[in-house]
Amino acid sequence: MFKKDSKLKVLFVASEAAPFAKAGGLGSAVHSLTKALAKLGHDARVMLPFYGSIDRTNCPTRMVFERLEVPNNDSEMIICNVKAFASENAAVPVYFLENQEYYEQRANIYGYADDAARWALLCRGALEFIRFYKDWRPDVIVACDWQTGLIPNYLKTKYKDNPFLKDIATVFSIHNLSYQGVFDHRFVSEMDYDDGHSPVPDITDPRLLKINSMRRGIIYADAVNTVSPTYAKEITTPEYGELLDGLLQERRSRLFGILNGIDYETYNPETDPSVEIKYNPKKLGERAKNKTALRHKFNLPDKPDDVFLLGLVSRLTEQKGVDLLMEALPPLLENFNFQLVVVGTGDSKYLSFFTELGKNYPNVATHLSFDNVLPRMVFAGADAVVIPSKFEPCGLTQMEAMRYGAIPIARKTGGLADSVSDYDPVSKKGTGFVFEKFNGYSLFGAVVRAIENHKHQKIWQKIQKNAMSADFSWDKSAAEYARLFAKAISFHRQKN
Repeated sequence: MFKKDSKLKVLFVASEAAPFAKAGGLGSAVHSLTKALAKLGHDARVMLPFYGSIDRTNCPTRMVFERLEVPNNDSEMIICNVKAFASENAAVPVYFLENQEYYEQRANIYGYADDAARWALLCRGALEFIRFYKDWRPDVIVACDWQTGLIPNYLKTKYKDNPFLKDIATVFSIHNLSYQGVFDHRFVSEMDYDDGHSPVPDITDPRLLKINSMRRGIIYADAVNTVSPTYAKEITTPEYGELLDGLLQERRSRLFGILNGIDYETYNPETDPSVEIKYNPKKLGERAKNKTALRHKFNLPDKPDDVFLLGLVSRLTEQKGVDLLMEALPPLLENFNFQLVVVGTGDSKYLSFFTELGKNYPNVATHLSFDNVLPRMVFAGADAVVIPSKFEPCGLTQMEAMRYGAIPIARKTGGLADSVSDYDPVSKKGTGFVFEKFNGYSLFGAVVRAIENHKHQKIWQKIQKNAMSADFSWDKSAAEYARLFAKAISFHRQKN
């Protein structure tokens, strides 16, 4: 019988993992979670493609398996190598699947016509590696998002009788349900519909383009998780389920939500090099100097410290609720004395809106392109950040902002609902200002509440201390993941 406190061997298979390849939150999550699991004593490892964009000078490797034969079909093989990150200081072993045609010759992680084949090769290549590299076998494979959704499918079909693979449990980890494959799942003809039960086509078969890897990951995995408890509930409803709500309802006894964390070593106002004046919850008076520095950085007019400074750090897309900002910001700027700093890039209509807003209002400043450093300067200097998402599987902005004492003004959805609590002036509990309805009026009211509370320094500092003391470290999340992996092993032994 498996003991829940046993040390686990876990392999994460993903399309990205920081610091080697990162396009979004998935890469950060894989890196931080595996590091936290290793800290708890588990043997966590990662496998991803060896993209051409990975800096070979800062990523020394050693050959682990040369000429790995990955079946395309019954008679044809695709030849790969498996290399390992060669660093004595690495807490987490990282394996790279190397293939000249599908990975090394590509400058980017995503966006190719043959992406379906590239991800199928990663899925099957990972399993063939485990099958033949018999020095190490995981207890659990974590397949991250639709790109690796075929791993549970392969294990339950092509490899179900393989003596070295049949006992491995799987967890399918959903970071965003709206991405389900290399097609738009909302516009699929009846002829092209994938019910998830037909055999997986060959890696080079064009029919692979019609496969819904997200659906298959959900069907075949021993357990399914997503990145917050509220989002796990939301995706079982038609409003958030992206046409998979019925399937997720069927599998709800195997569906779990675990809130992502943030790296407390990276996001630390006491040590962060991007923060001009270092501070902690006991030295909040020092934080005001970063507000002045932020104004100067963005060429905003100098104002007294008690003038509210609002930050927006976001992808400027429909999902992030930017339409609500377009509705609420002009009347807010007309009627209240506050400043706004915007950092982000995204859809052209939103970029145009904020460009015009900056021209029309001297209290608005924008940086409408990607930047690694500016977000933390905003978190360290702004009084609050606004996060009006339409839906939010987890969200990291609110956690990062709270770590620096910037108070989130957030919509109650997904991970935002799990991580931001509305400030209650009676109990003096709460870490932000929360609104529920997805409309500009509700957002307007939440911003006004924040502005009015900010006028009272003692109240505001209490909210800041509440926010800065909230625990969003990966240590807490990693312990929950370890319990989930134990459940997945138990489920697998039931032979669902």
